Amino acid sequence: MATFTDRWRQLDWDDITLRINGKTAADVERALSATRITREDLMALLSPAASPYLEPLAQQAQRLTRQRFGNTVSFYVPLYLSNLCANDCTYCGFSMSNRIGRKTLDGAEIERECAAIRELGFEHLLLVTGEHQTKVGMDYFRRHLPAIRRRFSSLQMEVQPLDEHEYAELKSLGLDGVMVYQETYHQAVYAQHHLRGHKQDFFWRLETPDRLGRAGIDKIGLGALTGLSGSWRTDCFMVAEHLLWLQQHYWQSRYSISFPRLRPCAGGVEPASVMSESQLVQVICAFRLLAPDVELSLSTRESPWFRDHMIPLAINNVSAFSKTQPGGYADNHPELEQFAPHDGRTPQEVAAALTRSGLQPVWKDWDKYLGRASQ
Repeated sequence: MATFTDRWRQLDWDDITLRINGKTAADVERALSATRITREDLMALLSPAASPYLEPLAQQAQRLTRQRFGNTVSFYVPLYLSNLCANDCTYCGFSMSNRIGRKTLDGAEIERECAAIRELGFEHLLLVTGEHQTKVGMDYFRRHLPAIRRRFSSLQMEVQPLDEHEYAELKSLGLDGVMVYQETYHQAVYAQHHLRGHKQDFFWRLETPDRLGRAGIDKIGLGALTGLSGSWRTDCFMVAEHLLWLQQHYWQSRYSISFPRLRPCAGGVEPASVMSESQLVQVICAFRLLAPDVELSLSTRESPWFRDHMIPLAINNVSAFSKTQPGGYADNHPELEQFAPHDGRTPQEVAAALTRSGLQPVWKDWDKYLGRASQ
């Protein structure tokens, strides 16, 4: 059975890096005038040569975003269920080697968190855990997911990669989407940052979106952690290759792209390559030109100023007031957080900023009558 691994093996990291860095102003202008963006065009839009063309790139991205999504921007919030983790990753605050307090929410604590989140106005929830198969694996999800699902209009997860049949079971319990980030598509660099645990298996993680597609999960989220590899441009191109593969083979699913940059955390590493804010604008707008119908998401890792200026250009899904620790909404516990968010504004403050920009915050855009059977 073909998977993205087959396509990945055809891609030469160093060759792609050279081709991106070798693009010229003429290549960028050709890409900006194209009616359909090719892989070569995307390389040009991601290249250093595209930096002087940020304004026309942003204008095209904004035009396409308004055409496809109107003025709407959907809101979601993460709910961290546990910070237990059986992996040792250099960049993550939950890494097993970090000396932090560990906590897994029980049923009563989950109920308090859900109530606090609903009080903030959110209807779309992203469940997050560290990767610990025994303590926060399928038994835990079976026990708690149905009750959580009844409280919210849509439910997504960002947890350890699972088997296809497990994803199918979670879908039957109410799961709508799964976010799974490869972190970096450079296998050797990946090995340098994943020191112990099941996450060391590069290809098991790489093929997770294939398993999601075969299980019929409605939405699949992709992304690379900018800064892990020495070339963020190449990692971003690899994300695009992954997206194009999945759209071709699992066209029934919808897709979401996120653009996380390394943030300070316990035991964290310095970025191997630094992406500036203007370069992040370049990448996001390039992805909008490549995939006009795909959801582009921006988290609270970024600053309030940047989010307020970037969202109107190309973003149609945002988090707000994110707490990156279990028990963060009802009980706080800042010492348990995975990383420190940059935008700490309340949901109402973020929504007001979007409204001032002429956008319409959307708290709910999914319900069971749109296709999901009652849970």
